[in-house]
Amino acid sequence: MNYQPAIHFNNVNFSANDHKILKQVTGSFPEGSITTLVGPSGAGKTTLLKLCNGLLSADSGDIYIHGKPIDTYSPPVLRRLVGLALQSAPMIPGTVWENLALPRTLKQEKLDQKEAQTALNKVGLPEDLLKRNTKDLSGGQRQKVSIARTLMNRPEILLLDEITSSLDQTSRQEIEDLIVKVNKNGTTIVWITHNLQQALEIGTFTWVLMDGEIIETGDSALLKSPTNERVQKFVKGEGK
Repeated sequence: MNYQPAIHFNNVNFSANDHKILKQVTGSFPEGSITTLVGPSGAGKTTLLKLCNGLLSADSGDIYIHGKPIDTYSPPVLRRLVGLALQSAPMIPGTVWENLALPRTLKQEKLDQKEAQTALNKVGLPEDLLKRNTKDLSGGQRQKVSIARTLMNRPEILLLDEITSSLDQTSRQEIEDLIVKVNKNGTTIVWITHNLQQALEIGTFTWVLMDGEIIETGDSALLKSPTNERVQKFVKGEGK
């Protein structure tokens, strides 16, 4: 099957404090798929995601979003097109309603009641949570509100950074089911996870990053039988 690239990297490099974090990254995240990013801590996975929606800028190389150079998008347009949800599920102080309304507020628009209710329904949360203070939510509820807020912009690409790593099994399963549903509705997903079983079960494709380099890519089944020796050791839990 032929896939169009939602995001394409061409020889992308990124450094911070004289340390090379990403080295000549070339590859594509296929449109309409779920691509999982795995690799040891410090491999550059989160940096890679932040490059995709303009939170960071590459030192050299080119990044394309839907075939257009990333710098041709204004930051507000890019961040509506490419949404990001983080493990920490950061919330602004206040209610669930105020957090869901944030994307509208930034555009000087208002969130109506029906839209807010629909947003919560999409992530499997009851409407009576709208008036609840976010500090009173469980970890799973916070993560769902964070995803609902990101989805308010109707992103065509959704970036996920370890969004289930601190959740219990039930909450993790609920989030996984939600993301699969979002993907089936046409959203391209790029998901960082340390859970290799999750990457294998949820991902269509997988990238393995180590020391800022792409070591192996392909169908997620590669995690069952990687061809690269370093990846074999990583999958077996033997480090880098």
